[in-house]
Amino acid sequence: MAPKVLISDKLSDAAVQIFRDRGIEVDFQPDLGKDKEALAAVIDRYDGLAIRSATKVTEKLISRAANLRVVGRAGIGVDNVDIPAASKTGIIVMNTPFGNSITTAEHAISMMMAVARQIPEANASTHAGRWEKSRFMGVELTGKTLGVIGAGNIGSIVIDRARGLKMKVIAYDPFLSEEHATDIGVEKVDLDTLLTRSDFITLHVPLTDQTRNILSAEAIAKLKPGVRIVNCARGGLVDEAALAEALTSGHVAGAAFDVFAVEPATESPLFNLPNVVVTPHLGAATTEAQENVALQVAEQMSDYLLTGAVTNAINMPSITAEEAKIMGPWIKLAGHLGHFIGQMTDEPIQAINILFDGEASEMNLSALTAATVAGIMTATNPDVNMVSAPVIAKERGVRISTTKQDQSGIFEGYIKATVVTEKRERSIAGTVFSDGKPRFIQIKGINIDAEIGAHMVYTTNEDVPGIIGTLGMTMGSHGVNIANFTLGRNKAHGEAIALLYVDEPVPDVALDELRGTGLFQQVKPLVFEV
Repeated sequence: MAPKVLISDKLSDAAVQIFRDRGIEVDFQPDLGKDKEALAAVIDRYDGLAIRSATKVTEKLISRAANLRVVGRAGIGVDNVDIPAASKTGIIVMNTPFGNSITTAEHAISMMMAVARQIPEANASTHAGRWEKSRFMGVELTGKTLGVIGAGNIGSIVIDRARGLKMKVIAYDPFLSEEHATDIGVEKVDLDTLLTRSDFITLHVPLTDQTRNILSAEAIAKLKPGVRIVNCARGGLVDEAALAEALTSGHVAGAAFDVFAVEPATESPLFNLPNVVVTPHLGAATTEAQENVALQVAEQMSDYLLTGAVTNAINMPSITAEEAKIMGPWIKLAGHLGHFIGQMTDEPIQAINILFDGEASEMNLSALTAATVAGIMTATNPDVNMVSAPVIAKERGVRISTTKQDQSGIFEGYIKATVVTEKRERSIAGTVFSDGKPRFIQIKGINIDAEIGAHMVYTTNEDVPGIIGTLGMTMGSHGVNIANFTLGRNKAHGEAIALLYVDEPVPDVALDELRGTGLFQQVKPLVFEV
């Protein structure tokens, strides 16, 4: 059955056609997002929801979206989506952070030029019939120092354009490496250095707890006198009241803002101040950008619904279509490892430790980790998935750690998952063979080679004669056919384990009969999605 997508905001006809060309059923209702009740009444019919900014994906709407798997935002901002609620429910939220990058960067450069030469005020004055040539004395950009706060995708484009204007560019970004700084031709500095050296400052960071009011009253006091500030990123990055005071005192020579702490912005401390240029959040408002983000969200959502590829997700590791093909068996293995431990563990989990060896260590570890945690959590909460499981684990105080290492054994790569509880540690390792099938290769430090089936039985016992016969006879007497039988032990007459892959669920009476023999410390039925 083809996936169904609802488009509840305005998207281009070309974007709608992408869904159809990929074999996805589409309902294009561009005004539905404005009607909360009407949207809530139909949302459970869809696998995907494509939106812009008008549709509000609230916790209440998500609670009605029984079949929703993905929300795609045509644009970068996801303020209109309740990310925590979507994550808990297992809904992937995607945006398109690169479709409007050039447009936003160009707007920042335009705003910088406008405030440097007081173009808006000069334009208004000239339209009014006044010829005030001497009133509007500007400054050149050439040779000036531009401080860029945030050297990510948009920031890097601004840096490139500014260097083309012969500006000296310095950047503050905790995630910017010295090597990449050299590659893009920028000097990496700390925030205080940027504040005191810059003639112009432009911001290109998201609004987070760490970046909120990054230009606070205290930071503004450190600014080089005569600086001009441009913000085309997010409202709330700059203390607007403190900046207004600095503009009034002359400490800051000018400002250009496209975004505000409260939007729509009908009032602001920055309004009606001389040499302040303001626009109504136009950073992405070009024909090309609107088309690009619409096409991108359609492609991303289609890829996920049809192939499992995850691109630009806010609440899940990205997995390319190529990775999805290669990693599919490994993601399934990670889920099986987690699900084995989850079914075996009754007491509260304190920590999950995952080791990636060899080939596995070179893959998308975030995705493999999410799959392992999801496997563990589904034992007690069948509705969790790779999106919601890490959120739930964090809420429960479970510590998650990962380690990777070069190939260390006979296998080209493997994954080992260990769960820590107050009473014990429990571990299992697995690999993917050349046939693409996951295998368990070690349990409790005991080497095995076990194919994974939908129905299995795990036993532990002392390594004594008669175990194989007892297992076989008991299964046979209750009409259970054994598809595969794997044994392992740590030493002769030591601790031993068995994994039975059976064709059907083992009845409780058979399990009780095994326990009643006194030969087994543990008899545990297991179920896997294969």
